[in-house]
Amino acid sequence: MQTIAFLLLLALRSSTAAKAAPGPAPAAARVLLETAAGEIEILVDVAHAPVTARNFLRYVEDGAYDGGLFHRTVTPENQPDKKVKIDVIQAGVPPAREKLDRPPIPLERTRDTGLSHVDGAVSMARDSPDSATSDFFICVGPQPSLDFGGARNPDGQGFAAFGRVVRGMDVVRRIWRSPAKGQALEPPVEILRASVLAPQPIGSNLPWKKRSAGGS
Repeated sequence: MQTIAFLLLLALRSSTAAKAAPGPAPAAARVLLETAAGEIEILVDVAHAPVTARNFLRYVEDGAYDGGLFHRTVTPENQPDKKVKIDVIQAGVPPAREKLDRPPIPLERTRDTGLSHVDGAVSMARDSPDSATSDFFICVGPQPSLDFGGARNPDGQGFAAFGRVVRGMDVVRRIWRSPAKGQALEPPVEILRASVLAPQPIGSNLPWKKRSAGGS
C-alpha cells in the first residue's frame, strides 16, 4: 500500500509540474484597432520580427494607442517632390503622450526578417535607422521601395515590417482616401481602442513573407 501511495504521489507531482511548465512563446498575436472609421485587425509576426513586434505589442498592452490618431495619408497626389512614391497611412499615440514613448528600437531590416511591404503590411515609421518608437504605417498596395535596398529612403535600409492587416483593408483604404491638407489628415481618424485579441501559432509560409530572407 505504501508503494502504491508513493507512486500516486510521484504521478501527481509530475502532472502538476507538467501543467506548470511554461509553453513556447506565441509566434504571433492578433491586434484589433477600433477606429472612428471602422475596425482593423492586424496579425503581428513575433516569430520573424521579434523586436519590432514586441515593441508594438507593449504599446498596445499599455493602452498607449487608445485615443491615438491616424494622422497621415500618403497618396500619388500629395508627394510631388518625391521621385519614388508610396501609398500608406500612418498612425501613432495621442500627441500629448509622445513624450512617454519608449526608447527607440533597433531596425529589423527586411533583408533579415524575410518580410516585405506587401498590400496591408504593417511597419514602423522612422527617420534614421534605429529611431522607431511608436508611430506605425499600413501599406496600401505593395510598396517594395520600403524594403531593404529600396529607393524610397536615401539610406537604403528600408523599414521594419512586422505584420499584416487580415481584416479591415476597406477601412484602411477609406482612411487613405479621407480629406487631407497635404499629407495631414483633416480631421485625423481616431483610434478609439487597441487591444490584443489572442496569441496565435503561425507557420513559416506567411502570405507576406519572402521565400528567401536574403535581400529584397
